[in-house]
Amino acid sequence: MTTPEQLQDKETTDMANGFSEQGLLRLRDVLARHVDSGRIPGLVALASRGGQTHVEALGTMQHDGGAPMRRDTIFRMASTSKPVTIAAAMVLLDECRLRLDDVVDPWLPELADRKVLRSIGADLDDTVPARRPITVRDVLTSTFGLGMDMTALGTPILNAIFERGLTPNLPVEVPEQDEWMRRLGELPLMHQPGAQWQYQISSDLVGVLVSRVSGQTFGDFLHERVFEPLGMHDTAFHVPADQLDRLPTLYAPDPATGEFLAWDEPKNGRWSSPPAFQGGGGGLVSTADDYHAYFRMLLNGGVHEGRRILSRPAVELMTTNQLTPEQNAARTALARDSVHISFGQGQQGGWGMGMAVRTYRGDYAPIGQFGWDGGSGTSAYADPANGLTGILLCQLGYTVPSPAHLMSDFWTTLYQAVDD
Repeated sequence: MTTPEQLQDKETTDMANGFSEQGLLRLRDVLARHVDSGRIPGLVALASRGGQTHVEALGTMQHDGGAPMRRDTIFRMASTSKPVTIAAAMVLLDECRLRLDDVVDPWLPELADRKVLRSIGADLDDTVPARRPITVRDVLTSTFGLGMDMTALGTPILNAIFERGLTPNLPVEVPEQDEWMRRLGELPLMHQPGAQWQYQISSDLVGVLVSRVSGQTFGDFLHERVFEPLGMHDTAFHVPADQLDRLPTLYAPDPATGEFLAWDEPKNGRWSSPPAFQGGGGGLVSTADDYHAYFRMLLNGGVHEGRRILSRPAVELMTTNQLTPEQNAARTALARDSVHISFGQGQQGGWGMGMAVRTYRGDYAPIGQFGWDGGSGTSAYADPANGLTGILLCQLGYTVPSPAHLMSDFWTTLYQAVDD
């Protein structure tokens, strides 16, 4: 039986390491509530601060039971890939093999001599010349002029993006890298280079840029320069056959009934073999511990276990807001005006390189927190002010509010567990 004195000693030790014991117990209770509701099949959550790492693995790999979730369960990271894959470009910046304001034409000639739509809803041939070429900075900050705009669904340009397989969109498969670039080069830009933040396509374009500059596949470069030095042995663009038992079924529940519909199965699924296109925007699979290693490296100024992965200035650059109010205006408006249909997901304010950066105190997280979420039920952020890393992984798409509510409750409760 624990005496009051022993409990006080343990609480003092926990607080010195960064979390209160009661806060972590409450975190587990909140996560368990979501799993016990039947709306979240299973999850893995990791919280790290100071010398303490706390992990919860709850529920099962399938919605109707099966193997239990484990700390080493492999998840489809979806858009949470973005904050990790951008590191490849930062390595090239550190080595002066890329410069931020270089024109991308030597490596991405398909994007030379761009035309720009006269308006977002215009026909594809109703264009004006681009005012200037696209630069490396435009690509890394998601402002090169083309991307996913959910307010423009049904327009000729969005239809063309989907039809050409330029973004993950079943049943249209994404083609291999050079064909992807050829198809991209057929389209006009939606906005002038550098004018407006645009989602997704820039993150995939980063991978092509890295591949062509380095002369390696994007995956090989990431493995050699980022994953292997960090010990991220389970992070890749597919899951080996002998590890597929660690990959849960991915569900996209019916929005009307909540019925669990399998969007991707482990065997013979999209991540069971190497993809034709290694997409930096959403193609990675990984584990909580792998992502922990990456985000802790960022919090440590680019160093992991005494080995430098990125320079401190590179980390500071990618985790600092890069957008002007004008570049960010449409993103801010979308988040603010769509919160009633996005299951309560708000917006962080800024965007660095490959990730969101909080520029105002809009919830429990402080200014400076950086990271991103994924549409398959993933969330990963680091907070320099508190020395905190949080990772939440489940296998549920955003067709229903459940994963959004889970993430919100995770972060709300985790910040309450921080105790100095």
